[in-house]
Amino acid sequence: MPNKISAAKRQRQNEKRRLRNRTIRSRIRGSARKLIELVNEKKKDEAELQYKELTSLIDRAVSKGVYHKNTAARKKSRMYRLLKKIE
Repeated sequence: MPNKISAAKRQRQNEKRRLRNRTIRSRIRGSARKLIELVNEKKKDEAELQYKELTSLIDRAVSKGVYHKNTAARKKSRMYRLLKKIE
C-alpha cells in the first residue's frame, strides 16, 4: 500500500498500462503465429495480408510505447524474411 497520494496514482496508472500492454502484445503474438502457419501451408496471398495486419499492429504498439522502435523493426524484419521463403 503506497504512503503518498502520488504513489497511489502511479500504481493505478501502471496497472492500467500493464493490462493494456499485455493485450497488445498478446494480439501481436497471435497474429505472428497465424502468419507462421500460413507460411508453412504455403498460402502466399493470405500470408501477405496477414503480414500487413501484423506490421500495422506492431507499429501501433510502438506509438503507444509497448515496444521500442528497434524491437518492432526486428520483429517486422524477421516476419518479412519468413514471408519471402514462400517464393
